[in-house]
Amino acid sequence: MSKKPLIVFEGIEGSGKSLHLNNVANFLRKNKIKFIKIREPGGSKNSEKIRNLILSNKSTFNKNTDLLLYLSARSENIELIKKNYEKKIILIDRFIDSTIAYQHYGMGVNIKFIKTINNFLLNGIKINFTFLNIVNQRNMKKRLFKRKKLNRYDQFKDIFYKKVQKGFIKIFKKNPNKYMIIDSNLDIVDNKNIILNKIKDLI
Repeated sequence: MSKKPLIVFEGIEGSGKSLHLNNVANFLRKNKIKFIKIREPGGSKNSEKIRNLILSNKSTFNKNTDLLLYLSARSENIELIKKNYEKKIILIDRFIDSTIAYQHYGMGVNIKFIKTINNFLLNGIKINFTFLNIVNQRNMKKRLFKRKKLNRYDQFKDIFYKKVQKGFIKIFKKNPNKYMIIDSNLDIVDNKNIILNKIKDLI
């Protein structure tokens, strides 16, 4: 594995993925290890503009438009990723698995179409490792309730998030060696240490 890996943090809303990614970023910063941090949708300047459009509570896009907007945001990030690929550690908050879990397993968009566009955009870029954060419905709701503001993707019905999380698990089972499941219902400090220990192995 590359010592400058591309590492992704995946999971549904309230699963702790962003928190754990930030913990890793703080660890790398403290140890003066070069890295970049990206979120999807978002990251580059143009991708952040698309993020605001996708997540706005005023938006009422159909599932195909949503998919194409997410892929457009990714397209805007690819040059940033390519520029740093295998030169710096790359941390990404959501990536291609989220597109499949949300848009295919959650919304029913054709998976072959999603994979075709993803493969075209990535053009050989490989994910080295993924932390898949899972959470039960009770804890997800509790954490979302604490947020000051909910975006459009924080407000779907429970059944949607169940389908998405099951989708993530199906993706994990196809290639478990490149994933670690983090049970976000457990102690947050314990999970932080588990993740940081794995990060040390990866880099």
